[in-house]
Amino acid sequence: MPFIKLSTKNQIVLPKEAREAMGVKGGDELVVVVKGGITILLPTPKSYTKALAGKGRGLYSSDYLSKERRAW
Repeated sequence: MPFIKLSTKNQIVLPKEAREAMGVKGGDELVVVVKGGITILLPTPKSYTKALAGKGRGLYSSDYLSKERRAW
């Protein structure tokens, strides 16, 4: 596992294996997600619609919609 160092200008260099695994190159933008004490770097999706498609699947029960319609 390679280690990286934060420069005095608050910059980091991603190791080659990380860049290749993420499919990014110099000049590409990354999304930074901070959850608690963990920071996650993700490549910026080309289409947010495609990236988010299906993420809500399974959040509601199969009869949720019919119950909502009856409530109206």
